[in-house]
Amino acid sequence: MSVFNKKNAAVGYVTLKVASRALERRRRKRSGLKLVLYVVAGLVSLGVLAALAAVLLRRQNGESQGYEEYDDEDESEVVGEYVTGTPEPIPAT
Repeated sequence: MSVFNKKNAAVGYVTLKVASRALERRRRKRSGLKLVLYVVAGLVSLGVLAALAAVLLRRQNGESQGYEEYDDEDESEVVGEYVTGTPEPIPAT
């Protein structure tokens, strides 16, 4: 009896077709999963860019307001304290 007969060939062919369809279904599921992952990654990166832009805008607005405050202050003020005049010289004896 030969191993290669019509019955074995038919069983092998059907087995290969079922296996290939199962692999194709997995690939479709994976491609759907990849699509979801790409969309999520895009949304996260968009959120990060929006947060970065908000921080930069806030810093830019804060700096421009800070310059206006410094323009109005007296130059004799140094970090919260007033600069006193030079001390009186010690008289020579």
